[in-house]
Amino acid sequence: MSTIKLLSSNGVHAAMAGLGPQFERETGHRIDVSYDTANGLAARIKGGERGDVAIVTAPVMDALAREGITRAARPLARSGAGLAVRAGAAKPDIGTVESFTRALLGAKTIVYTRMGASGIYFAGLIDRLGIGDAIRAKATIPDGGLVGEYVAAGKVELAVQQLPELVAVPGVDIIGPFPEEIQVWTVMAAAPFSDAPNAAAAAALVEFLASPEALAAFCAKGMEAA
Repeated sequence: MSTIKLLSSNGVHAAMAGLGPQFERETGHRIDVSYDTANGLAARIKGGERGDVAIVTAPVMDALAREGITRAARPLARSGAGLAVRAGAAKPDIGTVESFTRALLGAKTIVYTRMGASGIYFAGLIDRLGIGDAIRAKATIPDGGLVGEYVAAGKVELAVQQLPELVAVPGVDIIGPFPEEIQVWTVMAAAPFSDAPNAAAAAALVEFLASPEALAAFCAKGMEAA
């Protein structure tokens, strides 16, 4: 049996914690996974790093396919962005754009990523809402990673990220998704690398991840059908 090198976006980390071992049990293959932001993975891949399978956002996957780096991709699921607080903390109303804006302004500290898809979107959103300077003045902005960990540790009051990435962190409570008018949907896709050393095993993993059974696991971790 083969060891499959998987380069995966953080956005599916929570679901893969269950799906990965299930695939290993059913097939005998082993998965060696490296997680990063989709943009971080894109930079690594364009810098020459390769594996057997990539799971990244659809726009990143399209760019890789155009360059012949990956084969045909399969959509897995989509996710929206949301907010989270430390477990047990009060949850502000974010059901409308106005209340969402008030919640951001009312938070003492905020964390979002610099390179993650949701962080890049959020950085532009706060400018469109007219609160960019106020938010950046109190924000922690790491390059990537699970920002809910800052909230769980009590270092920051409010975390902004894709919902499945927030769900993946113990010790946080999800406030909810962005209001629909300003929501950003991110479709995750999987594809074998064109030069995958373990091509057959890579194809089997992609098929497994695109199955209805896998979709149910993605949906249980904050995602929905693409």
